[in-house]
Amino acid sequence: MTLTLLGVSAPQLTFTSVQSLPTPLSSASLIASLPAVLHTETVFLSNCVAGESLEEAGEAEASEDERSSPDALGNVKDGTFEIVGTLLNEDKKKDKKATFALEEYLAVTQEQLLPHLMKCDVIIYNISEDADQIDEASWAVSALHAELDNFDHPKMFILVSTLLTWALSKSLDPDDPDVPFTEEDYRKRRPHPNFKDHISVEKLVIKMGKTNKSKLSTYVVASGLQYGMGENLFHFFFKMSWLGEVSRIPVFGPGNNILPTIHVNDLAGLLQNVIDHQPKIHYLVGVDDSKNSFEDIVKAISSAVGPGKIQNVPKEDIFLTQNFTQNDIDSLFMNLRIEAIFLKENFNLNWVSETGIVENIDLIVEEYRRTRGLLPLRVCVFGPPAVGKSTVAEKICKQYKLHHIKLKDTITESIAQLENHIGMEDVESESDESANEAQEFLATLKENMEQNAGRLDDQFVIQIMADKLQSQPCKNQGFVLDGFPKTYEQAKELFAANEDEAEETNSKIPTFNKKMIPEFVFSLEASDAFLINRVMNLPESVVQGTHLAQEPFLRHLTAYRDVNTEDETVLNYFDELEIHPEQTEIASDDDIEYLVVMEKVCKILGKPRNYGPTKEEQELQEQRAAAERLRQMEAEKAEAERKEAEEAADRAARWEEWSNRLAEVRQQEEELLEAQSVPLRNYLMKNVMPTLTQGLIQCCRLKPDDPVDFLAEYLFRNRPEID
Repeated sequence: MTLTLLGVSAPQLTFTSVQSLPTPLSSASLIASLPAVLHTETVFLSNCVAGESLEEAGEAEASEDERSSPDALGNVKDGTFEIVGTLLNEDKKKDKKATFALEEYLAVTQEQLLPHLMKCDVIIYNISEDADQIDEASWAVSALHAELDNFDHPKMFILVSTLLTWALSKSLDPDDPDVPFTEEDYRKRRPHPNFKDHISVEKLVIKMGKTNKSKLSTYVVASGLQYGMGENLFHFFFKMSWLGEVSRIPVFGPGNNILPTIHVNDLAGLLQNVIDHQPKIHYLVGVDDSKNSFEDIVKAISSAVGPGKIQNVPKEDIFLTQNFTQNDIDSLFMNLRIEAIFLKENFNLNWVSETGIVENIDLIVEEYRRTRGLLPLRVCVFGPPAVGKSTVAEKICKQYKLHHIKLKDTITESIAQLENHIGMEDVESESDESANEAQEFLATLKENMEQNAGRLDDQFVIQIMADKLQSQPCKNQGFVLDGFPKTYEQAKELFAANEDEAEETNSKIPTFNKKMIPEFVFSLEASDAFLINRVMNLPESVVQGTHLAQEPFLRHLTAYRDVNTEDETVLNYFDELEIHPEQTEIASDDDIEYLVVMEKVCKILGKPRNYGPTKEEQELQEQRAAAERLRQMEAEKAEAERKEAEEAADRAARWEEWSNRLAEVRQQEEELLEAQSVPLRNYLMKNVMPTLTQGLIQCCRLKPDDPVDFLAEYLFRNRPEID
């Protein structure tokens, strides 16, 4: 059977026109980019065998593993739905194709899509979380209805709508507003003002199915608020709780409104049953059995993932967040009691979360973490004092957004929390017994510290550290243990398994708490000579009053060497559990040394397992990067201008120097010529000039016709006698 999914999630139905169940995302790989909610539903249906829900419950459960598990050749059981469909935002779709889809249609027009619809047995459109699908759903059912005479086999059209089309329905019993609606009351439903188009297409779908039921049967499934896997609608509360950045999770408004809900896999199972059973009624409601209020759901999320506390804030505050669409806001403020009586009495549905999100919060949280890859990263860093454990631990925490756990800080924090807890006059939802226990424990700790010169016995240290490692932030993001535990016995006690959490291991291997045991262990090593030299070169202001002062440092170093020469060391403990420590030698104080260490660490740890930067953080990073690039450009420009000015000044200085030297050379040449000309002038003045002067005078007086010849003869006749 071929199933067309339009506006439906890509992983659970056979579809010829699928665009995403909850929200249309880019199709850059249908599986990767579709919301988890959509992905799960379509995948679920792609693994369903046609007619399977008609089996008895026991038979269906027995065959579930068989149909979902490939045979030896990698083939899945025959008879499963074939999925075809269209994708939204296909511009991001490159080479990858959804593994559950037989065929995908990209960038098709209505005229191109209609022939594909005609080939399919079941067409599903989801408008519950994507209002953009309303017009296309109306067109699709109308186009199919117009082609009734051309059908070569019966077809089924299913519209997945929303219970917001019931949001303003009047109570069935004015004296008892808690009386729930059922499917039979669908004609009395009144929509939320923003969902009038939804109810119009619901009516159209039902109308089109009345013409010729043997050829075209139509169904409307009014879905409750969907949860599970990616936690679409409730993701804001899950994320805020998981991040642990606030002490209380907000509940917008009083929070006493009842929210009808359904797990995405249960919704997919409902669609499977509609396809198989082809019920006589054409309007169905998809909700679980819960009657949880908005506040109940947020409180359950906060307790399971976050701080465990909630805070009612003004209803209008929801508009200040950028995490909710108008559709989301309308959904969260819905107040509706409704039961799926027909589903319970007539369908064979293997429920995932029949009792609702609150009762199954542990399962939902596990799905949430697994789907979004939010798995804690647990790391230990060991090594002798002054080797740089804290430096490496801080770098790991910064890179992976983990919690840095140091023994001294944790003890101080624990005592401060106990004192704060006892000092509070108004302790919310805390019993007197809890306050008394805190006071007794604090008194015990202080007494023990007085008896041990400010130190605590191992039993109290282990208890405090275990509580810290099992705190919600450490369970969510993970941690880096800095230099603790120090001994084999401390490690064995700290990570010992609880009775209900014991890890099945060989009897020779210590039992351990798999939810707390570190996944990665790094051991930094360095020679004593290197460590002593490093500490000796530290400024006095840094080491004074710390464990790096000469006497305590040498004592701690000796103690570390003594403990780690025994047969049972803390590293041996992890080796026994097959968590093999990574050894790294530190031999230099250069920053480059730690860059090499961090490169090795990051290669072993892999990619971060968290949300990564938010949109605002990304924008801030981009702004900072742009500002840094601008600063670099300005610095480069200033440097270029400085160099140019320096070169110009240098050229001017050299020109001036050359000019001065040239003038000096000329002066020297003139003085030399002057000195050399004095003997010549004296010679001429004595031997030439007197006769020449007389000759010129005679020439001027006589004025001969040929003065030159006259002067020559005169000089010849009157030449002086030269000794």
